[in-house]
Amino acid sequence: MPLIEHQEFIKASVERCFDLARDVDIHTQTTKGTKEKAVGGVTTGLLLAGDVVTWEAVHFGIRQRLTAKVTIMNEPYLFEDIMVKGAFHSFTHVHEFIEKDNGTLMIDRFRYKSPFGPIGVIADKLFLQSYMKNFIVSRAKALKQIAESEQQVVH
Repeated sequence: MPLIEHQEFIKASVERCFDLARDVDIHTQTTKGTKEKAVGGVTTGLLLAGDVVTWEAVHFGIRQRLTAKVTIMNEPYLFEDIMVKGAFHSFTHVHEFIEKDNGTLMIDRFRYKSPFGPIGVIADKLFLQSYMKNFIVSRAKALKQIAESEQQVVH
C-alpha cells in the first residue's frame, strides 16, 4: 500500500490550520482543478468525528464519487478520514498539525490501496501515486495561502 506524506509549514495558528483543513467549503475552494464538491452527507461547514461526506470530482476526465468518514478527531492536532465507498480499494488520510516556530507544521499522510490487484499496482507505479501526491501537495499549498491570508471563513 503506497504512503504519500507531505509536510507544509504555515504561518498561522494550529487552530486556524486545523479548521481550514476540515472545512467542507474550503475543501471545495482548494480543489477547483478537479471540480470537487460535496454532494452527500455533510455538505458545508466543519467536519466532526463520525461525519460522512460524499465528494464528486473529475479525475482522469471521469466524474467520480467518493464517500469518506471522519474516524478520529483530536482537535486541533489531528483528524483522520477513511474511504467508505469509491474508486480505491481503500484509503486512510491522516491530517496532523504541530505548533512550531510561531506557526503550524501541517502533515498529510495518505495511505491507499488501488483496486484491481496487480493491475492497480502497475497503475500506482505508472501514474496514480504521482497524481495523488500532486493532488495532496496542491491542496496543501492552497490551504497555506488561505491560512496565511486575512480571509475570514463564515458559516
